[in-house]
Amino acid sequence: MRMGVLDIGSNTGHLLIVDAYRGGPPIPAHSFKEPLRLAEHLDEEQRVTDEGVARLVKYAVEATHEAAEKGCDTVLAFATSAVRDAVNADEVIQAVNEATGLDLQVLPGEDEARLTFLAVRRWFGWSSGRLGVFDIGGGSLELAVGADEEPDVVSSLPLGAGRLTRERLERGVSLPELKLQVRREIGQPAGPLLRGGGFDRAVATSKTFRSLARMCGAAPSAEGPYVRRVLSLQRLGPLVDQLATMTPDEVAALPGVTADRAHQMRAGAVVAEAAMDLFGVEELEICPWALREGVLIEHLDHL
Repeated sequence: MRMGVLDIGSNTGHLLIVDAYRGGPPIPAHSFKEPLRLAEHLDEEQRVTDEGVARLVKYAVEATHEAAEKGCDTVLAFATSAVRDAVNADEVIQAVNEATGLDLQVLPGEDEARLTFLAVRRWFGWSSGRLGVFDIGGGSLELAVGADEEPDVVSSLPLGAGRLTRERLERGVSLPELKLQVRREIGQPAGPLLRGGGFDRAVATSKTFRSLARMCGAAPSAEGPYVRRVLSLQRLGPLVDQLATMTPDEVAALPGVTADRAHQMRAGAVVAEAAMDLFGVEELEICPWALREGVLIEHLDHL
């Protein structure tokens, strides 16, 4: 069957269309995305502004039409941190559903971590043993650990790259102070996550980690999904210091960085470095599958 997964993230709206069949991996057929920057359309009361809602509804309508034109018979739609944390989340969801006929669902942070873990497990398989999965989004950091398809422990922290940029760096928090704040917050769930032991394989997913890995020398996306890509702590440390001295335009000129995310790469690098250091991870392997694939896999399993 041909299916669509519509991901309304804190930074980007992304419709991924895949051809799915029993016994095989979902094959990407088409992608349609737009930088919505919903997290930047929250007012002081944490409401999505009228402009933000209008941008979201417009994109969702276009994505729904795109899915229909590409032959999808099902579209799974979900929203993450920016909508989840908004005080008018119900109004936002209703506006989207009424305009599109979709059934947009808000994923709790723990479900984000769980479904991302599922996608990573399916990609790397059982031979990976005990997995540690790290995912930096625009609004939150998801962590998950386990030896099965369901993680043993998950954690979702408000340490997304966009959120930290908007709420801390742009409000005058210095980089050294941000580093300490991030380490304190990641340190809280570290004990429960590590209680069962370390990781046989430590994995990172999603755009921020992919960009950081590319900046540290990983292969470009043009070389395909099966090339092994890693992010090493040894190379990440100097990159954090380098990003602190660069303008967003200079960051956007680096390999693997898009202009709409350049302004938040410094915060993303701080979170990545802190997480790797606190969990004793010298190297993270980059997984091409993440939350969207996890949502799709769980749906297919239920069928």
